[in-house]
Amino acid sequence: MDSPAGCVTLRAIRKTAELDRVNWLMRFLGLRSALIVAGVAAVAAVPTAMVLGTKPVNSTTTLRPSAVEQGWDFDDRRAQLASRALAVATPTPAASPAAAARFGAATATHPAPPPAQPAGAVPAFAHVFVIVLENHEYGSVIGNPAAPFINNLAVNNGLATNYYGASHPSLPNYLALTAGSTFGIASDCTTCYVSASNIADQLEASGRSWKAYMEDMPTPCFMGASSGNYAMKHNPFMYYIDIRNNPARCAAHVVPFTQFGGDMSAGPVPNFVWITPNMCNDTHDCGLAAGDAWLRSVVPTITGSAAFRNGGALFITWDEGSTSAGCCSDSWGGHVATLIISPRTISGFRSGIAENHYGLLRTIEDGFRLGHLGAAGWSSNPALGEYFRN
Repeated sequence: MDSPAGCVTLRAIRKTAELDRVNWLMRFLGLRSALIVAGVAAVAAVPTAMVLGTKPVNSTTTLRPSAVEQGWDFDDRRAQLASRALAVATPTPAASPAAAARFGAATATHPAPPPAQPAGAVPAFAHVFVIVLENHEYGSVIGNPAAPFINNLAVNNGLATNYYGASHPSLPNYLALTAGSTFGIASDCTTCYVSASNIADQLEASGRSWKAYMEDMPTPCFMGASSGNYAMKHNPFMYYIDIRNNPARCAAHVVPFTQFGGDMSAGPVPNFVWITPNMCNDTHDCGLAAGDAWLRSVVPTITGSAAFRNGGALFITWDEGSTSAGCCSDSWGGHVATLIISPRTISGFRSGIAENHYGLLRTIEDGFRLGHLGAAGWSSNPALGEYFRN
């Protein structure tokens, strides 16, 4: 029989061995767990590196937030355009054969347009033509088979895809286009005349000529609110006191559209030509097809003239849409189509920059190297310079 002392020693040895086995097992399991964790981390890092194209980002790295968009009224126009994050859209390619059948053969044969260009300066204009139509949202015009001529113009020239009227109803928009303000007018009033500088004043002060051609206006400087399909609410020049109260000036410059053909053929063509179609041809009382047909008969007279070919520009816009969509500087007159046509226009160019009637007035002023009237001078209303080749 073992002695008590020997039993104690044997038990101590066995206990020590058992503890060693336990410690070894714990170390083994700990090493195995570490290997598993490391393996999982390595596997997870692979797709991360593939996505980032570099080493995985350390979990303690703090990413800088994106720059916050600044307010509208700051002076650097280039910074303003960049801060809006309203990228200039790439022009759409030529239409498919099916679409060409609807919108005209010229659409199908139009070459692929060049890539979008950054906003540029407005070139000097020798002649500017403006045609204003009525009451259609952008989506009811662009792509509408009832307007093949308009859509062909859009394919071959400049098209503003993010352009807005200033207000509602018609009259405030016409005032915004010619004087840079709605003057608080919110109706089609016919006795709400304003004493304010306007584009006609600027042109005359710079030694340039101008004429406003009003379809169905019965006589030069007609003072009535309407006559047949003529409506004064679509004739902004009759609302400026310094024009309507000067009979000789008014009669020489605000005339029936019947004078347009003779002036274009016999010349000299005014430096600034404003054209208001009658209430049917401007698509107010008649459908879009009527306006499309009217433009088809008038636009070639403009684009075929020497005045247009030598430093000319034609702008076709709608006064307002059917919604209150808007943008910059409290413009809420609806999303409307605007065409920019010039020998220097980038063919097929479409811009997504937010633009409006004040910016169109600014474009005309910049092209004639004039100052800016009212909201046309605000940095939030950029000129439509990106459509032109530098």
